[in-house]
Amino acid sequence: MDSLSQIALGAAVSVAAFRKPIRDKQLKLWQAAAAGAVFGTLPDLDVLISHGDPISDMTLHRTESHALFYLTLVSPLFAWLLVKLLGKQELFKQSLVAIWLVLITHPLLDTLTIYGTQLALPFSDYPFGTGSVFVIDPLYTLPLLIGTGVALFNKKLSWNSAGILLSSAYLLFGLVAQQWAYAEVRQQLATTDHKTGQLLVTATPFNTLLWRAVVIKDGEYMEGYYSLLDGSTAMQWRSFHRDQDLMAQWKDNPAVARLAWFSHGFYQLEQKGQQVLLTDLRMGMAPFYSFSFVVAENEQAKPPVQLELPRDHGASFAWLYQRALAKTQLPLSDLVH
Repeated sequence: MDSLSQIALGAAVSVAAFRKPIRDKQLKLWQAAAAGAVFGTLPDLDVLISHGDPISDMTLHRTESHALFYLTLVSPLFAWLLVKLLGKQELFKQSLVAIWLVLITHPLLDTLTIYGTQLALPFSDYPFGTGSVFVIDPLYTLPLLIGTGVALFNKKLSWNSAGILLSSAYLLFGLVAQQWAYAEVRQQLATTDHKTGQLLVTATPFNTLLWRAVVIKDGEYMEGYYSLLDGSTAMQWRSFHRDQDLMAQWKDNPAVARLAWFSHGFYQLEQKGQQVLLTDLRMGMAPFYSFSFVVAENEQAKPPVQLELPRDHGASFAWLYQRALAKTQLPLSDLVH
């Protein structure tokens, strides 16, 4: 998730974990919130590390700093640092529990996005990602901010607990809604001429009402959208060519192979003039994708260069609102180019 969400989650979890010391006046509420905010954002500092090229930077984000094993190992050290700073050595046990909870809830939340979080390092480098919530979603973040903010103002810890409860309920709703969307997409594919291939259904930006479906098949991939308000309305699919010869030609290129692994096969290779473009199909909406790279030029491999693709934010946001409310069935790719 975005940094603000992780800060808000860390602060809320820390206040909840330090509930007894706060009530007993051993620790000030703002101290618990501040500690949680700091430790809650620490795992994302790995973005400051350069790995030499943008694909390595992308696929090595959310690795050791997000692994449950390593976060558990460093929790005692961070707890010791916290009690030393606060001068509260008697709170070491509570600090250890609080910091451990703050640290592990960070990657667990990240795992609900589609990006890919390597939770199981060093035992497995599998990039986990469900896609049941978008990387930025105010409906998740606001309850945490409001709950902790009001608690800081009126000193009533029940507000903080309410914020955690509401935000967690929203995440649960996202997981249920995603399975509902998967079932509906599969049913619609089964009743059409489209052959079901590798299927991915993910939340669209800022909501869990509208879901994006991507189907990977030989020679093409398809994109469609399903809103929970669509009812029995048939989905509109758009097909995009996948050049199988081009993919076979470049499949052993290290950059292509790494993104193919990281994206679980949801990637695209296309020839644009003299350039070969590599795109992660999981993140973004056609024709706008979050991660696209030039990996070859004039038939020669080159170090990956990330593209900054033009975006029509006004048209995209207007379409997103209309499509989520089932006021249009047209895909975004039909409206912008």
